[in-house]
Amino acid sequence: MDSLKIDLKSLEEGATTIERDLDDAYFAATGGSEVSRGRMHASITIDRADKVFDIVYHIEGTAVIPCDRCLDDMEQPICADDRIVAKLGSEGIDDENIAIDENDGVLDLTWPIYESIALSIPVKHVHAPGKCNPAMIKVLEEHSAARSSEEEDGERPQDPRWDALKKLKNNN
Repeated sequence: MDSLKIDLKSLEEGATTIERDLDDAYFAATGGSEVSRGRMHASITIDRADKVFDIVYHIEGTAVIPCDRCLDDMEQPICADDRIVAKLGSEGIDDENIAIDENDGVLDLTWPIYESIALSIPVKHVHAPGKCNPAMIKVLEEHSAARSSEEEDGERPQDPRWDALKKLKNNN
C-alpha cells in the first residue's frame, strides 16, 4: 500500500492532487473486517503551507459487503469525503492535527481512507427488493411462518411466572 504513503516533505508549496484506484488488494492489505472487497477511486488534494498540510480526500465507488437479509454479497455505493490536517514536527499539535516526524515526513493514508469508507456504509444494508437470494428468502419465510403459527396455536410454552402474575391481577 505504498501508493497511499505520501512523502509530505517532497511536496511543493500550494495544492497537489493525487488520484488512486482502490481494489480488492487494497482492502485485503488493510485487514479491516467491515469491507474486504470493492472498487473505488480516491482523489486526494494536499494543500501545503510551510510545515502544515491540509489534506482533503473524496472516495467514490462500490464496496462488496454481505446483505443483512440473505447474506449474499451485494454492491454498496460509496461516496465519502474527509479532511486531515498534518504538521511536520510536534510543536503546536492539538486534537485536530496529526504530527508527522520531521525526519521521516511520510503520511500513510491507507487506514484513514479505509475508515472513511467503512463509516459511509449504512447501518442496514440489504439488496433492492426482489434481488435477495430466493432460496434464503424462502427459508426465512418458512421460519417466520412457523414461529407465527406456534404463537397463534399457543404451542409455545408459557413461563409459569406470568400465570402467577395474572392470578394476582384478577384477584384485585
